[in-house]
Amino acid sequence: MTSLSNSDMIYGRGPVRELLRSDRQTEYLLVQKGLEGSLGQLIALAKQKGIPVKETDARKLDELSDGGNHQGVAAQVSAARYCELEDLLTRAGEEPPFLVIADEIEDPHNLGAIIRTAEAAGAHGLIVPKRRSAGLSQTVAKTSAGAVEHLPVARVANLPATIQLLKERGIWIYGAHMEGVPYTQVDFSGPAALVLGSEGRGLGRLVRESCDMLVSIPMYGKMNSLNVSVAGGILLYEIARRRTTK
Repeated sequence: MTSLSNSDMIYGRGPVRELLRSDRQTEYLLVQKGLEGSLGQLIALAKQKGIPVKETDARKLDELSDGGNHQGVAAQVSAARYCELEDLLTRAGEEPPFLVIADEIEDPHNLGAIIRTAEAAGAHGLIVPKRRSAGLSQTVAKTSAGAVEHLPVARVANLPATIQLLKERGIWIYGAHMEGVPYTQVDFSGPAALVLGSEGRGLGRLVRESCDMLVSIPMYGKMNSLNVSVAGGILLYEIARRRTTK
């Protein structure tokens, strides 16, 4: 049996096998701890297609399958298709590229909110890593209020390498970081990519070191940080304002 009621989860060995054989994009494969040996073929097929494999317990699989016979395996399918990195640059056309990079943002509500704001601010696309990141789940799609249908998302294996490629294409990389230059003092005109870090640790070290400039949002109260989607909204609209100011 299959179940699409819980964030588009497909469960059961047969249905998951057919999913992995199809062209439908899959976020990740969940396997029950202790059953890796009997699920070897499915795990190998997922890895062959670059699909992350995660271990979990039987109770979690019971929950995701609504009590169905999951046989120790489930997979989450994407709510929208990913595109290639080059597609984001092509979409910019004659305009200076305006991209957003999500560095291991794991909360789907945060990712959905960022997609919604990025699309509204005129960004040409979003880049997410394949691992340790929320993907294009139904929760992300719902939180984006449909923006996921309009903002292309590229999923890459290595963010630092992707950032280096973008820099070689003339795109200036701005990383959101509390120790950066106040954003009001930054000229965001020209080709730009804004990097937003994960909810817990912020920008990863290699990603942070790959940025051309770190930018911050001044804090005037007792709190020293903002939710990543809120911070992203402030910075995205400042970039949009600078790009449209003549």
